[in-house]
Amino acid sequence: MNPVPVAVDRRGCRCTCGCWTRRRRYASDLTDAQWEILKPLLPAPLTTTGLGGRPEKHSRRTMIDAIFYVVDNGNKWRNLPADFPPWQTVYGMLRRWSRNLATHHLLDTLRRRLRTALGRNARPSAGCIDSQSVHKTAEATVPRHSSGFDPHKKVNGRKRHIVTDTLGLLVSVVITPANVQDRDAAWPALHGAASRGLTHVWADQGYEGPLTEHANNVLGLTVNIVYRHPGQKGFQVLPRRWVVERTLAWISRRRRCARDYERLPEHHATIVCWAAIIHMTRRLARLPHTTQQDPKQPL
Repeated sequence: MNPVPVAVDRRGCRCTCGCWTRRRRYASDLTDAQWEILKPLLPAPLTTTGLGGRPEKHSRRTMIDAIFYVVDNGNKWRNLPADFPPWQTVYGMLRRWSRNLATHHLLDTLRRRLRTALGRNARPSAGCIDSQSVHKTAEATVPRHSSGFDPHKKVNGRKRHIVTDTLGLLVSVVITPANVQDRDAAWPALHGAASRGLTHVWADQGYEGPLTEHANNVLGLTVNIVYRHPGQKGFQVLPRRWVVERTLAWISRRRRCARDYERLPEHHATIVCWAAIIHMTRRLARLPHTTQQDPKQPL
């Protein structure tokens, strides 16, 4: 049997999994252009911040490839291919970045850069809100206390409430049991949107009621209800509301988001954020002159 190749990085850390010499082989792997976008936006290693700790053993790029692989393909963490670092290491980094809000910081920075590249203001001022009920997996990983039955959609699981800007880029996400009404769960999602500069949000009739007045008085956020056309039957594209519906479709294209496999609601929210990170990174890489950091946009 051939020995496992040992790679040594510039800091002298020895790795036996081969992640430093790994070649791109899966469709979810980062291209060079995508890596140049993400590399300066990732949290700095603790050894470079003066907080102490051991140098990172595994390649950052391969760790991100592993996260993208799970989110895009929907496999179990324990079933990561052998050319990735150990699944415990990848999952631990995902949880650590979620707890210290590094994932949200990465999401906000990518959204600002993509909006700037498309000729929009970096901070959005208007957006859309909607929800999507998601079936829980049959493996009973979702606890009963954090799930419910949505009688309207006939879905037993959880519901994700998202706010997007007018381009469909994710701004905030909140996870609740599927039996929670939209207007009851909209407050934390709107609070997260208001903290990022939104002042106007379009919504469907499920958000009609005291929420609109409360959001205007407390958050300074105007919630405009978009009604269906009189006599409308079946599905029709409605102004403004179609933007967030398209974003929900983008999120569902990532197989880890097609069903709810996460034991904790905050883990499901993290996976949704990474699905949006995949989308924005790929869009940025396709645009010209976006691999270099814009000095006018702070991280």
